[in-house]
Amino acid sequence: MESDGSVESDGSPDSGARSADEVLDVVDERDRVVGRAPRGETYAKRLRTRCVFVLARDAEDRVFVHRRTAGKLVFPSHYDMFVGGVVGAGESYEEAALREAEEELGVSGLPRPVPLFKFLYETPEHTWWSLVHEVRCTLPVSPQAEEVAWHAFLTEEELADRLPRWEWVPDGLEAYRRLLEWRG
Repeated sequence: MESDGSVESDGSPDSGARSADEVLDVVDERDRVVGRAPRGETYAKRLRTRCVFVLARDAEDRVFVHRRTAGKLVFPSHYDMFVGGVVGAGESYEEAALREAEEELGVSGLPRPVPLFKFLYETPEHTWWSLVHEVRCTLPVSPQAEEVAWHAFLTEEELADRLPRWEWVPDGLEAYRRLLEWRG
């Protein structure tokens, strides 16, 4: 997520400093809250947190795809097929999914994203519980310049064509792989 779902967002021009100071819930292997820490500390110490991935589709069923800005704390300048980010301390997955989707798409009045499935994303550098959602966005999008360097709505075929050619956020790519499996 961060799409950090790839999936990371704070919506400020000074995203590097404020983003690292944002307080997150630290969770265990069962997704139970065991503490709180600033985001920068959770990354530096590989503390497990929570994030949301939201696959946004337009009225023609195309998928919102974007390239993250170079100033992102995690996975700068990578492409992502999800909007989303970290779940703040005390925030629910559902609240975070709606907040992040509206922030990154630059819309308000979005329907509540539908939760699909949850998985634990773990690499030697990162670990977070991830809840994948889907939402229909029929509103004109105006993504935040601090978050999104480029965007377009792509068909599933166009997205599949770009998967091997573009540098994708690893957690978003894993979430998308699991989404395709989940759909069966």
